[in-house]
Amino acid sequence: MEWQRAANYEDMSRTGADFLFAAIRRGSQDGRRVNLGLATGNTMLGVYRELAARLNRERVDLRQLHTYNLDEYVGPDGEPVPETHPLSYRRYMRENLFSALDPGLGFAPEQAHFPDPVEPERFDRELEAAGGLDFQLLGIGFNGHIAFNEPLSPELISVAGFAALPSRVIALAELTIQTNSRLTAGNDLALVPRQAVTMGMKPILAAREILLLACFAEQLDPLRRIRDGRPTPTLPASYLLDHPCSRIVFTGDTIGLDTP
Repeated sequence: MEWQRAANYEDMSRTGADFLFAAIRRGSQDGRRVNLGLATGNTMLGVYRELAARLNRERVDLRQLHTYNLDEYVGPDGEPVPETHPLSYRRYMRENLFSALDPGLGFAPEQAHFPDPVEPERFDRELEAAGGLDFQLLGIGFNGHIAFNEPLSPELISVAGFAALPSRVIALAELTIQTNSRLTAGNDLALVPRQAVTMGMKPILAAREILLLACFAEQLDPLRRIRDGRPTPTLPASYLLDHPCSRIVFTGDTIGLDTP
């Protein structure tokens, strides 16, 4: 694992966009399909703004780009929340990345994939059949979750068992609900769904390259635990320690952590 300290949010956003752009352009130049795992949230807003601008400016061919989002909220009916829902991740991606891409680059709506709470195992099957993820972008929850893979007690699941978890519907932890209410829902707890469908640990860890970005002071504790620990279900992001090509970029002005 590599650690990189960014000066501030803008620096982190440019760095994240650089890695994503490089992965997309490599595939475009080779004329091959690129499977890109994408995250949402406030951390990624600057990244997607920078990325779209660079792709448009450099006229990168996106006809072979396929995106796979980490998660989506689930409504009381067991279906994904509609795009009209203010917290919909489909809506987030459309507003913050997809609509900013020049249509002439060739990225089509059917190239954007999201896990389906009705049949989450199909998401894994189709991703595996497509060759798996070339690059996975991650954020980190204040409790150390990645995607919506919430921490579990080692008494409930083994280290290997947690790493093998597939995409599935899960109940959100209370800290996750409260945090998302504060950061994305104007402190309206009722607006945050209690369930989500998440990409599993198995397809995430199978990505050939992983980049995790962090910019909130509340992320210092899980980052410190990653650096000083080992993979454990109590800290899902700690599984990046054993990944052959993983990188964490954090903002030095908000997270008081030194690089190893």
